[in-house]
Amino acid sequence: MNESTTPPVKMPGGDAIQPRPILWLITIVAVALSLFQLYSAGIQTFGLFYQRSIHLALVMMLAFLMFPAFGPSRQRGPVGTLIDIVFFAGAVLTGGYLVVYLDEIINRAGFWIQTDIWVAIIATVTVLEASRRAVGLGMTLIGVMAIVYAFAGPRGEFPWLAQFMPGILEHRGYTLERVAGQLYLGQEGIFGLPLGVAATYVFTFVLFGAFLESTGAGKFFIDLAYAATGRQRGGPAKAAVLASAGMGSISGSAIANVVTTGAFTIPLMKRLGYKPHQAGGIEAAASTGGQIMPPLMGAGAFLIAEYTQMPYLEVVKVSILPAIMYFATVYLFVHLIALKQGMQGMTRAELPQVRDVMRSGWHFLLPLAVLIWLLAISLSPMRVGFYAIVTIVLVAVLRYVYWFFFIAPQHGETVTGDKILATVKAGLLKLTESLELGARNAVAVSMACAVAGIIVGVVGLTGLGLKFSSMMLAFSGGNLVLALVMVLLASLVLGMGLPVTASYIVLIVLVGPALTNEFGVPLLIAHLVVFWYSQDSNVTPPIALAGFAGAAIAGSKPMETSFQAWKFAKGLYLIPLFMVFNPEIIVGGPVPLVVWNAVIAIAALLAFAASLEGYLFARMSWFSRLLLAASTVAVFYPNLLAEVVGVALIALLVSGNWLAHRRGMLATGH
Repeated sequence: MNESTTPPVKMPGGDAIQPRPILWLITIVAVALSLFQLYSAGIQTFGLFYQRSIHLALVMMLAFLMFPAFGPSRQRGPVGTLIDIVFFAGAVLTGGYLVVYLDEIINRAGFWIQTDIWVAIIATVTVLEASRRAVGLGMTLIGVMAIVYAFAGPRGEFPWLAQFMPGILEHRGYTLERVAGQLYLGQEGIFGLPLGVAATYVFTFVLFGAFLESTGAGKFFIDLAYAATGRQRGGPAKAAVLASAGMGSISGSAIANVVTTGAFTIPLMKRLGYKPHQAGGIEAAASTGGQIMPPLMGAGAFLIAEYTQMPYLEVVKVSILPAIMYFATVYLFVHLIALKQGMQGMTRAELPQVRDVMRSGWHFLLPLAVLIWLLAISLSPMRVGFYAIVTIVLVAVLRYVYWFFFIAPQHGETVTGDKILATVKAGLLKLTESLELGARNAVAVSMACAVAGIIVGVVGLTGLGLKFSSMMLAFSGGNLVLALVMVLLASLVLGMGLPVTASYIVLIVLVGPALTNEFGVPLLIAHLVVFWYSQDSNVTPPIALAGFAGAAIAGSKPMETSFQAWKFAKGLYLIPLFMVFNPEIIVGGPVPLVVWNAVIAIAALLAFAASLEGYLFARMSWFSRLLLAASTVAVFYPNLLAEVVGVALIALLVSGNWLAHRRGMLATGH
């Protein structure tokens, strides 16, 4: 790692300035990781510990190469290089020890030797450091606090800490050997369910997204959204909503959605008349919705399926209606602002035509069709991802072969051996870039899941989950609404330091038992509520990461943009509440009841958007806005009479506003 002789190179994606040997190492490790995942997904499956330990070792090696010890803005230097080499060796040891000695470790059945414990300690420290670099300090600190909590008790390493803990949080305390064994040598720690999901389903679909992105699928979805909505009032903003929904089925990150679609939509929204902070807020709210949009839902759908032991396809199916309701709310806000400010759509000449977009990119729909079909026949999600990747590679190759041999000659280009060789080289380079991009995109999620495994392991060891349930029941006084508010506040606090996936895992382990056992919320709905609430850190000030990304593109103030995103994303808070009190839209029920609940939910969200914006067909008085807000509360109240009264009042107020709009149009002669 000699940096003095090699000029540094800026890595794509805003990463650290890296010397060329490090860039080559990153490519080698990343491609090796992706190939290992493809092999294990579609050719030869591995045992639990083999799969997860190899995956984690390669991910941590990649993290230490991608993220220097002292931050991306500083060169490594001799000290930094030494630190990176030490931790890189720790990553190799973490995975290698289990792979080589797994049979002996299993045969010891809990009677660990001293070498086991030392490797476990090294592995835990290495995981925490890799998390600090790839995810952030917040995640690492929570992992450290969990370990310290495990030590805090009369029989633990830190017995003196027990006196500072409230009585309900007290436990016996555990030794270094017990905690290390729990976290590294068992199935409930680092190599637990969260990392298991990341090392199988999540990585495969992140890699699928990388192949779609590198082959141009993102531009196809954005162009399709523009072609469909561009001529309507506020067209680019509506295109942002639809494009973010489409990109949400590819990307695993709200921020990635913002920077991908926002680079196109935000400038057009501003040109059309949206204020910069509105444009950034709309994009942030729409991109956050991509995380709750089936089929991927970030990593959420796979985690929910594993935790609830429900088929993945079932989780996807029940999530479609709530996701549509969310995007309908954002779409309504966009439409109301366009009406309120008298905006017009874009001209036909400024927009791509649906026919042209489909002609040039219809093949991007084939891998998605294969994906949906394979899921429908109940194939394993990991195998589905593998075949989807194979499909998009074949489609890309066949499309280029067709162009090279049949279209290019019609334009006077001759096919020669040199051109064929150059084309093959370009194709292999594109394949390598896709494999590397998929691995790089998965580092943060995998490291977050590894540290989440530490937290889950400590919760299981100390019984913290049951204690947290008791605390939640005591503080809420048995009131479900207050309990949900507590979950929302907890998700906001956790979201300030954790990524969405980690926030969901930590929260569901802590509050899930209380919601299901103490408050009677169905298991699947409890998971969906916690998962939805875990998204709020993307759009809720003061730490609104998607809002900040939108502000950077829009050139607006971060806080103003974040407050706009918070307003547009209100469905994120209301729809989970509706799920809890109207569980039929998730768990099923009589068709008329499900239809009724869907209709009143959309009516209430319409009323809520209009009451916040003060506009529907025409401007609304403060009194009408207050009545609409009250009607929304009535619809969400778990009582049939209240629902009917709320819907009737919404219908009355909406009709009155429409009539006022018609009278105004007639008076002006329009």
